[in-house]
Amino acid sequence: MAKEVNNQEENYSLWYNNLVTKADLAENSAVRGCMVIKPYGYAIWEKMQADLDRRFKETGHVNAYFPLFIPKSFLSREAEHVEGFAKECAVVTHHRLMANPNGQGLIVDPDARLEEELVVRPTSETIIWNTYKDWIKSYRDLPILCNQWANVVRWEMRTRIFLRTAEFLWQEGHTAHATREEAEEETLRMAEVYASFARETMALPVILGKKSASERFAGALETLCIEAMMQDGKALQSGTSHFLGQNFAKAFDVKFATKAGGLEYVWASSWGVSTRLMGALVMAHGDNKGLVIPPKLAPLQVVMVPIYKGEEEMGRVVEHLKKIQKGLETKGISTKIDDRDHLRSGFKFAEWELKGVPVRIAVGPRDMEQGTVEVARRDTLEKSVVSQAGISTHIHSLLSDIQDNMYQKALSFREAHTHRVNSYAEFKERIEDGGFFLCHWDGTAETEERIKNETKATLRVIPFDHDGETGTCMVTGKPSAQRVIFARAY
Repeated sequence: MAKEVNNQEENYSLWYNNLVTKADLAENSAVRGCMVIKPYGYAIWEKMQADLDRRFKETGHVNAYFPLFIPKSFLSREAEHVEGFAKECAVVTHHRLMANPNGQGLIVDPDARLEEELVVRPTSETIIWNTYKDWIKSYRDLPILCNQWANVVRWEMRTRIFLRTAEFLWQEGHTAHATREEAEEETLRMAEVYASFARETMALPVILGKKSASERFAGALETLCIEAMMQDGKALQSGTSHFLGQNFAKAFDVKFATKAGGLEYVWASSWGVSTRLMGALVMAHGDNKGLVIPPKLAPLQVVMVPIYKGEEEMGRVVEHLKKIQKGLETKGISTKIDDRDHLRSGFKFAEWELKGVPVRIAVGPRDMEQGTVEVARRDTLEKSVVSQAGISTHIHSLLSDIQDNMYQKALSFREAHTHRVNSYAEFKERIEDGGFFLCHWDGTAETEERIKNETKATLRVIPFDHDGETGTCMVTGKPSAQRVIFARAY
């Protein structure tokens, strides 16, 4: 029997944890709160990386790499930044171990204490802006448009694979500009890049907007974000882009000579997405049979299973499938022939459904005689018998249709679970069932905090795309400029 996945309607959290491990995406490591991303999971992450990296470079960005370790004093230079990350920082205090004098194992060498303690990066603004001080002297040195693919450490107490781990992979862009307008344009541009990636590649409908002041990135003047709805009705923040103003330039004294001959502080942005997107992929599209992977992210887009009796028949069917495979690969479609001879075809079908491969082709001797193949699509589980003639063109078109259908299905789900609510009493009652709630809010941190404390819902995003409807706050009755989205979230 193939590995079974629990019913998501019965226990969504257990379903998610089981699916991540049984589909060979990742597993917990020996280090508390850390994960091992397995080859199949990492192959999906590589597809995400490649797509995002292409988009970054198309918008003029280049990749660089900055140190893992940050002097503790650097974090202290930007007060809001250090306050935001202090509780999550892992700190290196010594640089050497020594044999235990008692003869049992190793201990920290007390004589190897660092002159200044080092923080394992939770994010890289401080070390990067210390570097930019040497790179930027004149307006001719601007803009700097750097991105880094790296790992970071945030010492989370409650962890879940991909969604919240002590160490995770991500990219972080850090840009420097001569004017406020350029930095603000960059902040919006990269948020839009994330939104396009989510919609076009992940088949994930997201809402683009800005965070409230209390939800902003530590040290930012404005944080833009994309928010997605998972199939349990909870929100998942899937990418953020921050307008940092001149805060970090002032903290690290990064000035440039202007055309007019004066000196000004540099303007900045930073932006990032992480392996949290892997969790979004699982929770937005998966079902009780396993993963459902959009074709644009699938390490394998088509798996081919031979149906046969006996070794001689298997050889003939596999050779036949290799001809089909060659035609598919000429169209850039990634394929695999599952010719494992110790497993039944039914087991293989279930295993590849679990792993979310978009299309499965099955061929037996009778299909060869009739010039047909059986095609099964993972998103709808529909099967059809298709002529082998023109099969490459058919599969190419089918993959496109699956990509579009997955987006529309997720969008329809979000729309069906998005509610316009005017009464706080109604909000408190309905939030228990999950979903996005379009509510009027008076714009104060006090009201936002009250809603959070009383309902465990947070203000996820102030949407850019809204109808301009003004109203009154559902809690206080004070004026509200537009509806915002509250939801419970990961």
